[in-house]
Amino acid sequence: MHGKLVLSDGTVFLGQSFGADNVSSGEVVFNTGMVGYPESLTDPSYFGQILVLTYPLQGNYGVPKKVFWESGKIQVKGLIVQNYIDHPSHFESQKTLGDWLKAEGIPALQGVDTRMLTTKLRQHGVMLGRIEIKDQRLKIKNDEIYDPNSENILPYVSTKKVEVYGTGPSTSLRVNKKNIVLIDCGAKENIIKSLIKRGVKVTLVPWDLDPLKADFDFDGVLISNGPGDPKLATETIENVRQVLKKGIPTLGICLGSQILALAAGGDTYKLKFGHRGQNQPVLDQSSKKAIITSQNHGFAVDMKSMGKDWIEWFVNLNDGTNEGIRHTKKPFMAVQFHPEASPGPTEGGYLFDEFLDYV
Repeated sequence: MHGKLVLSDGTVFLGQSFGADNVSSGEVVFNTGMVGYPESLTDPSYFGQILVLTYPLQGNYGVPKKVFWESGKIQVKGLIVQNYIDHPSHFESQKTLGDWLKAEGIPALQGVDTRMLTTKLRQHGVMLGRIEIKDQRLKIKNDEIYDPNSENILPYVSTKKVEVYGTGPSTSLRVNKKNIVLIDCGAKENIIKSLIKRGVKVTLVPWDLDPLKADFDFDGVLISNGPGDPKLATETIENVRQVLKKGIPTLGICLGSQILALAAGGDTYKLKFGHRGQNQPVLDQSSKKAIITSQNHGFAVDMKSMGKDWIEWFVNLNDGTNEGIRHTKKPFMAVQFHPEASPGPTEGGYLFDEFLDYV
């Protein structure tokens, strides 16, 4: 079945459908990772986006069971690949990528020149687009195509209630079991798993819940990753501002880094085409140690806007943009990359330990 990707500037990329027979629209972005499509497709940070995977082979190891996903469903609006493999080979495979996409109503195209498409997005910057299957058309104008940066989309990806995970194993070296509040802005599952395996309890709360007004005690706050423009999450920013005033140990990851910066009085801006993949090198400005990281973000912190008590912790070695901030006196820290990985390298995992040392 034929289909096409139509960009907001009128450019058309032809392909063949291997997903759901639907039309869809969103922000077209690309990911440079070689593996990890199950984790990427279920990453809530991709909500509202059409994902282009630059590695030419996709679907070759199928889809694992839900325990390996980063959320309970596919979050992207659509998928674009060069070559789709419909006969996967992997001992954990439960179904094909195509069957999974069809079951969840997500359109997908193969046979697209993803190299040319990615080059265009790098030169022009990410843009809006729509996927059309067969002769279907979205009966809307280009300027009405869904833009995930036009509204606060955290309610679409956040938990609706408080949930508690883990209590800390009896053999944990952390004798005093700590409770970490995880503000769910679209949190990946491996953030929860990374904390639990370090012997702490995790209380997952909705994006707009004020921890200081909650009916439970906690020892630290982690602001999760998530989709959209951070400046539109005004309730979360205000809640985090109050947490910082109390001096409570706080860690921000990805969108959480941007929200923490805004809460501290800083500013953020949209990157031309973002950082999405598992091969992003960053440099620790204090130790001068470089690590390879997994990333998925389209906005960044403007370091020049941060006060004198904040230092630039990490810098992206590809384009020099900020990848982390840290307070000089108080237990506040944030990174733009994903220390929990999934997919990607786990070199940044030690940052969870640094945060828990603060706690």
